[in-house]
Amino acid sequence: MQSSLSESDHVLVAGATGGVGQLAVAKLRSKGIRVRILTRSAEKARKLFQDQVEAIIGDTLDPTSLQTAVQNITHILCCTGTTAFPSARWDFNRTQGPLDWLKLYLNPKDCSAKANNSPEQVDANGVKNLVAAAPSDLKRFVFISSCGVLRKESLPYSLLNAFGVLDAKQKGEEAVVSSGLPYTVLRPGRLIDGPYTSFDLNTLLKAKTDGKLGIVVDTGDTLSGETSRIDLAAACVECLSHPNTEGKVFELVNKGPRPEAIDWEGIFSRLE
Repeated sequence: MQSSLSESDHVLVAGATGGVGQLAVAKLRSKGIRVRILTRSAEKARKLFQDQVEAIIGDTLDPTSLQTAVQNITHILCCTGTTAFPSARWDFNRTQGPLDWLKLYLNPKDCSAKANNSPEQVDANGVKNLVAAAPSDLKRFVFISSCGVLRKESLPYSLLNAFGVLDAKQKGEEAVVSSGLPYTVLRPGRLIDGPYTSFDLNTLLKAKTDGKLGIVVDTGDTLSGETSRIDLAAACVECLSHPNTEGKVFELVNKGPRPEAIDWEGIFSRLE
């Protein structure tokens, strides 16, 4: 099967300094693909990538900063995201004391409204801005969503969605699907495997697949389980070379025995 991704292409990775984003950049570079990243921190980008990629300082929440980032781009990988529950990464508008935090936790809507980087901002509004800025001749827009977006009333997703992360992911999906751009939406399960970018349960337990689990995909919202960041990043990059993934929304988790080599063409052929 002939690849639709070539060295003449230029891929923009938004959220490149996050766990999945870092791995996606590395995967693209290993294929000789030119990479541009959108980042809010030049220092962090320089520390992670040195001079291997072109870094554009900007934010998906600032539409004007996206104009330079999308120039002459052929593909966009949107790996942005924030924590599902309030944390320092939400970047609240004012310093919170213990009582303030308690009040915010008891009022999810107020909590989201007072944060600059809540799921509603990052996973909904930020994605909408990136979609709107994308070139009209873009070859593919890849967006990382989440398992459970269609099962928000069922456990454990009702708990995960307590502060609206699945609501926001679904809005991001809708913006991508209705954009008229060629798209692929991936819905992973709970993310495991490093690199770890926040002090969360994954970091504490050092959860790993150890390369022992295979990859299962489906086009509904029925799968549950864990997804390796390593495999998710690979899927984001590999799907750019497979026409069968265009216009697809699919979930991806790690289950069952792992083959000696991942047959991405075979995996993606199941997405009919």
